[in-house]
Amino acid sequence: MRKDAAVADDRPARSRHRAERSRSEEPVPDDELMRVIYREHAGPLLAYVLRLVAGDRHRAEDVVQETLVRAWRNVHRLNRATGSVRPWLVTVARRIVIDGHRSRQARPQEVDPAPLEVMPAEDEIDKALWLMTLSDALGDLSDAHREVLVETYFKGRTVNEAAETLGIPSGTVRSRVFYALRSMKLALEERGVRA
Repeated sequence: MRKDAAVADDRPARSRHRAERSRSEEPVPDDELMRVIYREHAGPLLAYVLRLVAGDRHRAEDVVQETLVRAWRNVHRLNRATGSVRPWLVTVARRIVIDGHRSRQARPQEVDPAPLEVMPAEDEIDKALWLMTLSDALGDLSDAHREVLVETYFKGRTVNEAAETLGIPSGTVRSRVFYALRSMKLALEERGVRA
């Protein structure tokens, strides 16, 4: 076996293809070239990109995949290349990583909605139902009883202030409040509310 033939057998497949192509001047089919590029360069390219992305394997695999897709799109140019393809692949991968970093810096940081899901929130439905029941029970009271409850409990006035507003003696306000509360308790119990 000749010495130069032995050296040619030790060279990577891409170099052998280039050597054969230079003899015959026939281009390597695109699909075969992509298989050769993947077989020879995907592993080292992944190792290189892993260092660039601080060991994030998923991100590194995405970058390598995008790099190989770009190589496939430019396979006609790579097929005519005379040197190694690896510098081109490394440059493309590095640029993809840089572009990804820049785009993450340009857009606002995403917020994880998970903490909001466990945050307790006030149940407004119970409050609304209570107010509806209370309003309905107030409707069952006489006008006089309803007036004193509205003035004393809902508007927060004292007995004397309510008496002055309603134009009745303070003793009458106390008496009406007593009977209004008793009637209100019965009206709420009729609606299933324990008062």
